[in-house]
Amino acid sequence: MSELLAEVLRRITPERLRAAAVAVTSIPSPTGREAPLAEWLAAQMSEMSGQVQRIDDDQANAVGRVRSTRTGRDLMLYAPIDTLTTGDVAEDVPWIGPELRPDMRPEATVDGDYVQGLGAGNPKGHAACVLVVGQAYAEAVSSSHAEPKGDLVLAFGAGGMPTNAIGGDRANTGHGVGASFLLERGWYTDHAIIAKPGDFVAHDEVGLCWFELTVKGIHTYAGSRHRLPYGNPIVTAAEVITRLERWLEDFPARHRTATAAPQGIIGSIAGGWERMLAVTPAAVRIRLDIRLAPGMTPLGVRRELEALLGTDADCELVAHIPPTTTDPGNWVITETIRAWEAASGREHTPIPDNSGATDANILRARGIPTARVGMPKAPLPGIDFALGMNTVQVTEMRRLSEVLARVAVANSEEER
Repeated sequence: MSELLAEVLRRITPERLRAAAVAVTSIPSPTGREAPLAEWLAAQMSEMSGQVQRIDDDQANAVGRVRSTRTGRDLMLYAPIDTLTTGDVAEDVPWIGPELRPDMRPEATVDGDYVQGLGAGNPKGHAACVLVVGQAYAEAVSSSHAEPKGDLVLAFGAGGMPTNAIGGDRANTGHGVGASFLLERGWYTDHAIIAKPGDFVAHDEVGLCWFELTVKGIHTYAGSRHRLPYGNPIVTAAEVITRLERWLEDFPARHRTATAAPQGIIGSIAGGWERMLAVTPAAVRIRLDIRLAPGMTPLGVRRELEALLGTDADCELVAHIPPTTTDPGNWVITETIRAWEAASGREHTPIPDNSGATDANILRARGIPTARVGMPKAPLPGIDFALGMNTVQVTEMRRLSEVLARVAVANSEEER
């Protein structure tokens, strides 16, 4: 182990990681409203010339840089900072459940080795690891007077969740808008590591496409059902949804790759006036998310959908993020695997059947070879999706931080 790596790891303590996780979890940052957290993160990167990169008044990234001799390659450690749900009762309930549990609120609590609160696990625990690693690296370089050969960039991106805007005037607040803005404005590197859940190193991942299906019918009145033409699109939509669900169950088997089992889910249905139940609507809208394994295209999926639906519904693509791949022999992949094995004390084994999409797709699509690495879900009894998102284990934060630190130091020693 090099002296610089030993010094970096000495500074990455459980106490420091826990404090960072508590701090970032306690600053609300729903998609589109990340500016307060970005401001806090920039202030913590004082030794890295941290700055806020504003997208608008409410949305911003935070970035910082440890400069080098620039005789090597630049590495980015990246994490998104927005939460999928908001922690606001008016926005989340009843769709998240009958009430907001404590873990669903942006108020961090500590219970031994665990930190809980909205997004504590995904993405904020991962962002806290990136922050602490960057701070420790900058401090170690300064105290040891080391001369890194490549820059280390820390980047915290807004809009990383698969969501459209929560109100407001600008629709494109999610789907990687912060990562795209970051790269467009000069924060570009030779390699990147994104910290997102998953206890393995991934060189590729699925993309996604969103479709809107429109089931058409006849607008009429309950008192005239027996006298006028009748075609209730809500009833037709129910039949379409049942057919879709069976089709989605078989979708992964039809498109599985060595690493991916792309899933799909029906996420929304809208039709009719809740205030006026005496009439039928003329249309019902169904929206669904379908994941794309590397090699798949959104129009290929649309054609599959249209063949299934026939004339029962119109089908339109309304969002698309392509799947991406980095050559598994690329330096950032092989070095991150070596770091993972050193930190974990075991041989790295890829995990198959993945279907989660992240900003890694934005980074790779813009030409940056990118590895994804993260933490496993906290091993709590009765854990569900929300609790997994909202819990982080400090022991696992320390292991992930060591992985990131090892790659950062290895990059600092590599000649171009």
